[in-house]
Amino acid sequence: MSDTVETRPGLRRSLSVWQAVGLSVALMAPSMAANINPQQTAAAAGRAVPLAFLLSAVGVLLVAYGFVKLCQHYQHAGSVYAFVGATLGPRAGVVSGIGLLGTYTFYAVVTSSAAGTLGTAFLTQVGIWPDPPSWGPFVLTAVALIGAWLLSVVPARRGTSTLLAVEGATIAVILLVTVVILVRLLAGNAPGGGRFTLDVFVPETGLSGVFLGAVFGFLSFAGFEAAATLGEETHDPKRNIPRAILGTAIFGGVYFVVVTAVEMMAFGTDATAFHDSPSLLGDLGSRYAGAWVGDVISVGAAISAFGCCLACVVGGSRLLYALGRDAGGGLGRTSSRGTPVAAVSAVTAAAVLIILVCAVFFGATASDTFAWSGSIGTLILLVIYLLTTAGAILLLFVKRRMRVPAWHLVFPIGALAVLGYTVYVNVVPYPTEGPARWFPVVAGGVLVLAAILVLSAPGFARRVGERLTTVDGGA
Repeated sequence: MSDTVETRPGLRRSLSVWQAVGLSVALMAPSMAANINPQQTAAAAGRAVPLAFLLSAVGVLLVAYGFVKLCQHYQHAGSVYAFVGATLGPRAGVVSGIGLLGTYTFYAVVTSSAAGTLGTAFLTQVGIWPDPPSWGPFVLTAVALIGAWLLSVVPARRGTSTLLAVEGATIAVILLVTVVILVRLLAGNAPGGGRFTLDVFVPETGLSGVFLGAVFGFLSFAGFEAAATLGEETHDPKRNIPRAILGTAIFGGVYFVVVTAVEMMAFGTDATAFHDSPSLLGDLGSRYAGAWVGDVISVGAAISAFGCCLACVVGGSRLLYALGRDAGGGLGRTSSRGTPVAAVSAVTAAAVLIILVCAVFFGATASDTFAWSGSIGTLILLVIYLLTTAGAILLLFVKRRMRVPAWHLVFPIGALAVLGYTVYVNVVPYPTEGPARWFPVVAGGVLVLAAILVLSAPGFARRVGERLTTVDGGA
């Protein structure tokens, strides 16, 4: 019942559906993802990158079904922490909450590192910083984290409006360039012999390669559910939060399929050249429209990365706030402006610590912290999605708390299949060399530590259970 949420002290219900969309879109970072993720898909799927992204979009929509139904029943700043806790039990909920908090924190490292790397590349291209040192990108990484902290401690209305503005502007530039490329492909005057062809949807290596490539497409959608963390701050959350999540998933699907199709066509369906490009749209913008367009896209991608960093800090701080509130600690308090300043500061500090450990003890560059943290955070996220989907099945088809047709069971079952396969191909065969061999260890370690914390603090789990009963029934 909405009255229960409204009378809670702390977060204020002041956000519109578009501001909820802003958080999900910014955390998904489609403009940044379209520049750096499809190359990995090409390594497995060849020219059929758009087909792999189409399959991943279908998988994301199956996962989104569970989130939509759970958001219609529960509104809680803890997102999956509340969803899993109220359906599978408080212990599982706390483990999910800590796990997703870990994902958001690692993604704050990913996106701040991306902002530093892309920003430094742009400054080098335009001659402002012609010969940056190896540690140079970390300077802009620090700027991105400081900026994310500052924008996160002001009321979320301003923060999420900023997210939507910066990401929307970057996406608009990318779509404009995509249209220019598509027109030249259709006209037959594209450079390098590029032409419009639907062969990009025809696999060369068989469906197994396409499904393997779809893993990287699936990971490009990570964060589409972030609006769920604003369940206590959005007007009419039973209606607006599901709309934000589903709308973001549908937009992402159309966007990624169209953009990757045009990208692959523009490279003349040459999967090798496509894979070797450091910035797909930056390279294509320079080739098809002019060098200055490539520069604009490069700086736009850096802005996108910063917007995603801000979304990670906002989403992570709401989760930590919810955990702290239910634990009765200082992290569960808000400022006079209604924002969880202590939680924001803790998430930002954790991201800084991860970067320092990687750089000082392992000699990591900003590119390394981007790749390492992205792999670890995604492995955790996939497990959290599995738990959330299982909770949705229990709520809808076992306890039958909401009226849905029985045949709808096919959606969460399909989601479990996609998620399970995604986890499988990430760990089998197990990597035995390089940093990759530590990714499953660190990801699993975060979840194991969360489980140990829950088991060693039964009073905390009991208080969580008591808290979550107040949101049961769609509070």
